[in-house]
Order: sequence, then structure tokens, then C-alpha cells
Amino acid sequence: MHRRRLFLIGVPVALVAAAGTGLAATRSGVRVDDPGTYAGPTGEVVRGDLEGSTTASGTLRFADARTMRSTRAGVVTELPTPGSVVPLGGRLYAVDNVPAWRDLQSGMDDGPDVRQLEQSLRDLGFFTGEPDQKFRSSTVDAIKRWQKAHGLERTGSLALGAVAFSGGDLRVGTVTAKVGDQAAPGVELFDTTTTAQVVDVRLELADQQLAVVGRKVGLRLPGGTQTTGTISSVGTPVEQENASGQQEMVIPMVVSLDDPAVAAAFQEASVTVDVPSDRREDVLSVPVGALIAIDPDRFGVELVAADGTTRQVPVTTGLFSGGRVEIAGEDVHAGQRVVVPRR
Repeated sequence: MHRRRLFLIGVPVALVAAAGTGLAATRSGVRVDDPGTYAGPTGEVVRGDLEGSTTASGTLRFADARTMRSTRAGVVTELPTPGSVVPLGGRLYAVDNVPAWRDLQSGMDDGPDVRQLEQSLRDLGFFTGEPDQKFRSSTVDAIKRWQKAHGLERTGSLALGAVAFSGGDLRVGTVTAKVGDQAAPGVELFDTTTTAQVVDVRLELADQQLAVVGRKVGLRLPGGTQTTGTISSVGTPVEQENASGQQEMVIPMVVSLDDPAVAAAFQEASVTVDVPSDRREDVLSVPVGALIAIDPDRFGVELVAADGTTRQVPVTTGLFSGGRVEIAGEDVHAGQRVVVPRR
């Protein structure tokens, strides 16, 4: 009985010892025959520039929304189709069968609207001079050529409400009027935007120093598509309700897409915006997963030597960015390998 009891007690002791040996020689599920070497996943200590960023939410939309209103009284006789694009020089709508745009004629005072008219007529191929603010005979001739091309009476002038200026083609949104409606000056007819897409962003007030016109930003579109953009305008602080229902101050920004084609499939969408913030030049960095807690007050990394042996060394951390972290330490150098345990 005594020998049997000793044998039974010895079995679990042997099992515990074996299990302990296995744990000591295993990292991240990779078993190593020699407990003094490491054959698991590693990362590299890299020297280079590291740039952090602040993440904000944005909304992709078509730019320069505006509401088209009737400029004259009469019956609405023509309206555009929602979603259609009216090209520069095209017909937006008609009241009493007269295209409703804007007013210019001989004898009028000089003004920027004359320059806009001449610029548009030149873009359309009807004006050959250099656009300025004077309504001359050359302007009259250009208007007549444009009127002839559209089957209109060749008056050389444009009555009030005959033209509306836009920097390019217009995309038609919601149409609120119907053909046959009685129109009056100021009555809403439909909404338009340009065909260019932008991203509206609301940046936290604490990050307002990052809101700089011309700054490049990263954009993440639905489906994982990544592209870049440029901050094109920055507004003044406004108050809005946050996710918790509380009011907070934010900085409104507009971001123009560097490659508009990547967003062609979207009319409106939520976008994640990465705005560059801190930058560190010529620093050492490792994957964030390589950091270990040496003690309650210090971080470190576990260096892997050429023979597979490892040792822990303390480091000082700096900027975190893109899954990497800036580190500094006497025993850390570029090109070394560090343990990166699987999570």
C-alpha cells in the first residue's frame, strides 16, 4: 500500500513538470524543442519618419447645393428630371416656354456679372475676346450667336431671369414643382448641386490647429476603399449635438477628393477622415504588439538574437501611429527583430 501511494502521487507531479516545460518553450501557440530559442512571429525595429493622425467622421456629398427659384410669374412649362445633369449652356427650366435664366443688356453699368456672362459664352465658343466687366458690341454679337444656336429670338440682350451662372454642369436633385404649376418670383422649383463631390467634416475644437486649408488627409470610403483628399475650406466653430446627446463645439471643414473617380459609385456616404497631426522624423519604431510591461512603471520589448534566444530590454515610448509605436533605448537599434505575440 505504501509503495502504491507513492506511485500515484508521483504521477501528477511528473505531469505538472511536463506541462510546465511545454509552457516555457511555447509562445503564441508555436512549440519550440529548445526552450532557450524563439521561433514565433517577429517584427522589425525600423528607423524612419512616423506620422500620427486624428480620426474624424465625414459625409460624402455633391458640392454647392442650391435651390432654383422662379424669376418670373407664369406657368411652369418645362422642368428637368431628378438625377439628370444639365451641361453648361443647357436649359434648366421654362416658364411660359421662356428659358428662365438672368438679365443683361446694352447700356448697363459695368459689373462682375458681365464678366461671368462673357466667360460662359467664351467657354461655349460664342465669345472670342477677353472677358471683362464692360458690355460691348462684341458681347451683343456673342449673345446673338448663342440665341441663334438655341432657336431663340436674336435680341442681343438677356431679359431679367434669362440666365443663371454656374461654375460648371449642374446635377438636378429633388424637383418640388410640377409642369403646369403657377410660378411667381421666388417660388422654389428644384434643388441642384455641381457634379463635383466633397466630404463635409466636423473636427473637434481641441484639434482645430489641424484644420488648415491645403493639408492632405486620408479618406476611407464604404467597402474599405482608401484614397486621399485636400482640405479646401475651413469654417468658424459651430455647435452640434454629439452621440451622447450633448452640445459640443466643432470646426466644419470641406475636403476635396484628389481622385474623384473613386467615389463615383456613391451619391452620399459616411467617410472616415484621417487628419495628420504629430510627426516624428528619423526615429525607431516597432509594431505596437511588440510592447510588453516589464514592471508597473516601464515598457519594454523582447529582442530576438540570431540564434533564437531572447532578452527583454526597457524602452521609452513616443508617438503611436498606424499600428507602430516610437521607441528609444540604449540596447535597441534598427534592423533588430522583436517578439510580436499573436493576439
